This record gives sequence, structure tokens and C-alpha cells, in this order.
Amino acid sequence: MCGIAGEARFDGSTPDDAAVTRMTEALRSRGPDGEGLWRDGWVTLGHRRLTIIDLSDAGAQPMVREDLGLALVFNGCIYNYPQLREELREAGHTFHSTSDTEVILVAYAHWGERFVDHLVGMFAIGLVDRARRRLVLVRDRLGIKPLYLAETPGRLRFASTLPALLGAGDVDTGIDPVALHHYLSWHSIVPAPRTVLRGIRKLPPATMRIVEADGRRRDEVYWQPDYARDPADAGMDARDWQAAVGDALRTAVRRRLVADVPVGVLLSGGLDSSLIVALLAEAGQEHLRTFSIGFDSRGEEAGDEFTYSDLVAWAFDTDHQRIRLADDDLVPAVRRTVLAMTEPMGSHDVVAFHLLSEQVARHVKVAQSGQGADEVFAGYGYHQPLAGASREAAGPVFTEAFFDRDHAELNRVVGPAYALDRDASRDLLDEHLAAPGAQTALDAVLRLDTHLMLPDDPVKRVDSMSMAWGLEVRTPFLDQDLVALAARCPPEHKVAQGGKGVLKEVAREVLPAEVIDRPKGYFPVPALRNVDGPVRELVIEALQAPEARERALFRPEYVAGLLTEPDSAEAAAGSNKLWQLGLLELWLQTHGVR
Repeated sequence: MCGIAGEARFDGSTPDDAAVTRMTEALRSRGPDGEGLWRDGWVTLGHRRLTIIDLSDAGAQPMVREDLGLALVFNGCIYNYPQLREELREAGHTFHSTSDTEVILVAYAHWGERFVDHLVGMFAIGLVDRARRRLVLVRDRLGIKPLYLAETPGRLRFASTLPALLGAGDVDTGIDPVALHHYLSWHSIVPAPRTVLRGIRKLPPATMRIVEADGRRRDEVYWQPDYARDPADAGMDARDWQAAVGDALRTAVRRRLVADVPVGVLLSGGLDSSLIVALLAEAGQEHLRTFSIGFDSRGEEAGDEFTYSDLVAWAFDTDHQRIRLADDDLVPAVRRTVLAMTEPMGSHDVVAFHLLSEQVARHVKVAQSGQGADEVFAGYGYHQPLAGASREAAGPVFTEAFFDRDHAELNRVVGPAYALDRDASRDLLDEHLAAPGAQTALDAVLRLDTHLMLPDDPVKRVDSMSMAWGLEVRTPFLDQDLVALAARCPPEHKVAQGGKGVLKEVAREVLPAEVIDRPKGYFPVPALRNVDGPVRELVIEALQAPEARERALFRPEYVAGLLTEPDSAEAAAGSNKLWQLGLLELWLQTHGVR
């Protein structure tokens, strides 16, 4: 797990090593254990290292194999690297380290562009093929690891975070009106390839970009499971699906134990993280380090779920740590969290993840998390009506449940310079839902959730917040084989029991019923959900700052209405419209965007 950066030039000039150095310095928190720079005429690679596998200098990056004519920077973890290493050894290849990084290099040398088909894990890769004068950029199947791009005539830069590219300089920092439309429609989600800034884009998940030394490039989407029934599964009943999902999840959890350092668990007390703890204990992991966080309650709204996390910790004899924070801790934490955000993230629990990661990183370098189970196994409330909806009804049902604002309201929110004459968010939604490969309305929405929304909400949130403290977080529910299996699973097994039915049946084999049948919970942060007290003052300060007035992103009368009528700020799924606006301005100001 690391931070990567690089610059390629296509106009005959030399890459700006100083710019790459500035990018790698901006990535220091992602890789506090080492740094490196490598140059080869038209391309320069930079790296910050977090030592997880092969702690010796032999695993350092950029990694170069002169005999193969290859150089590489890589962020992530290849869980099947020991098996690939043995397979490549048997094919006649040699290794000089015990790292998964070198396995990627040798895999490319052996399989060429098809090397990515053999990788099981999370990864963002920048690989230089010196003989072909080619730069290969790859992002993992579910977009767990980020890869940001900034292009100008004759030049391409890439980095693990957006602020790193800002640090390199010479970036168009104008606001992308379409991205702003998405941000204000979908709980601050801006799907790849866009970001809120015009000059910076993201490589989409499951995508390989081949960039030639003359600037020509091509993209390949190398993985997309079908969300449809496979005739080979026709004889499977509910118990068969339960067994198949259970086996795949157990494999996913075991895969994510690959490390040369201890592995902990982020234990919220919900079904998903609790199930990971149970399966790790079943696999023989003793005295696991587990961590939970809680905040001050507000009225009848609880600020923690310690009752459930304590129950799981006691049941499996984990070495458990509660982390409780007061509202007084929150505003300073918000400012630090916004600084750590690679993009503006309006989810109220992003601050909780940042604070939790800070504490967890003091004890372990690697932790497993339950992120992704709701998207993969239909755990959200809006999935229920989709189970009985026609294929054509997927769009209207999803829009009603998920959109924070419709297009008409959006044009009353944004300043005239950012208004669109088309509903860009609904257009993108309809395009994805209508694509072939999804059999039912629920199949289409689960595909949308998993492959478009998820990488730019919970996945990005966890990566940004954990890597701000040099903590690697692994997500078993986003294992590629488990996701492909779930995509084939009949929808009725997923929406059963109020959602995640097949997963709940797996859990009944190993977890107390109180954890499985409890009401669904989230990371509760009441002060952010309600935007009151010092948090409200912070939002007002951001929205009334000179930079905000000059930018004129939002119409003053709309902002004034939210401030005078707080109840009108409530949006879909418990999000807060005022927080979305304030957070965006706060992020832009924090990162010096003008």
C-alpha cells in the first residue's frame, strides 16, 4: 500500500522531476516508510512506500527489472501473489525479492497486457515498458485503489490523490458543471472519469489505459460481470446459494490476511464487520485487534453502536478498543478530515473514518472492513421495491429513493455560470441502467451501485481516510470472485429478510442473532447529520468566505433559505443539503482551489 505518481511527455521535452517530487511529497502519509524516483527519458515515476509485504529494501519502488526492460510503481496488494510467483517460477522466471510488486512486473513480462486477468487484489499500477516505449496504467476491478490524471498538450501526469496533482501545479482548477450536477444529485458522488475540477480526471475501475510515447492511447475495460442468471446455476436453491456465498466470503477473508505485519478489523458492530470478525476467528485468528468509534448522542439519536461491537468482541475474544469522541473534538477533526479528502466527500461518517483510522494506525498497519456488502447484497432500503419492479421502472424507483435534488431544483441551487440545460445526472443514470447485461430492475441497480457509485463513495472514503494515517484497509466484500458470484445470485435471495438475506443466512452459522436481526445502523455522527452547533458555524464561514463569493457556485437566496429553515436541508438517505454545499466550499478553500 503506497502512493504513486508520474509524468510522461509526448512532445520531446524532459519530464519535470521536480513536479513528480512535489507529488510524491504530497503522498507522504500514504507511504511514510520510504520514497523513490526513477526517470527514463520521456517518463518519470515517483513512489511513497508503506511496508506491508517484503519489508526489506528489495521491495522498494519504483521497481526496475533491467533484464525485462520494465519499471513499475504500484499501490495496493495482490492477494494471490504467492501462487502467481510459483506459477511464474515454474515457467522459468526468476525473482530478486519476496514482494507482490515484483510479481506484477514478471506477470507483465510473461502475459503481456493480459497480466491483469491474473491479479487478485486491489491495485493502481503505473508500468513502463521500455522496449515498446509504452506507459501502462491500470486500476483494479472495483476501483478500490484510486488513480487520478491531469493532461495538458504534450503531457500526462498521474497520482494516487487529486491534491498531489494540484501540488505539481499547472492544473485547470475550474469547476466542471457536469461533475457539480452529479455531486449535488448523488450525496456528493462524482463517478469516474470526472472530478469536480475540469483539469483532473480519474481512470475508471477495471480499466487499462495504454499510453504510447507519442501520446496515442487506448482504453480497455477488462472486467464486468453479468448481472443475470447463469444456466449452470439453474439447479441451485437457497441453501446452495448460502453455501456458495459462504465459501466465497471465507476465501475473500483469508486472502486478505496476506501480510508480513498483523491485520486488525474495523468493527462497527453491524452485520458486515461482525461477520468478518467471526470468519477470521473461524479461520484460526486469535486475539484479533478490533476497533470501534462513537460520538456524543443528540436527543434520541445515539452517537455510537458500542452495544453491538462489544457483543461481538466478547463473543470472539478480540483485543477490542473503544474510541469515544465528544462534539468539542469534531470541528478540529472536520478541518483535518477535509485536508485528507482526495475529493469533497459529503457523507457525515467520513469524519468518523478519519478519526478511527488515526487511532487504529497506532496499533496496526492493515485492517479489514465491511465496506461494500450493502451494494453487493442489496442491503439498502431502496433495493426492496426494486425486487418487484419492471425492468423499465429501475430508473424512476432509484431516482425517487437516491436523488438529493431533481434537475429543476439544481438550477435553483447553482449560480448561472454552472447551470446546465440538460439533466446530466439522470442521463448518466439511464445510460447505465439501460446497458445490456442486467436481467431485472434490481440487477441493473445493483450493478450501478457496485460499479459506478460505490468506488466514489464508501470505497473512496475509506481509502482516503485510512491512507491519511498510513493504514491499509482491505474489503473482503469487494473480492472479485464474491462480487461476480453475487451478480449471478437471484435477486430474491439478496432482498430476503429485509435485505442481504443470503448473507444473513451465512452469518447465522457464526454470529449471535442479536447482531444479525438488529435494526440497520450507520456510523452515527449526530452533529454532522444535523449541521448544528460549531459545525453550523463552520459551514456558514465557508459559504460566506470571500473565495466562495467570488466563485459564486451557489445562489445566495438558496443558501439563505437552508440557513433559515434547517428542516428543509434534509435530503435522501439522511444526508444534509446544507452540509453538501458547505463541505464543497470548505474543501475547495482548504486545497487552495480558486
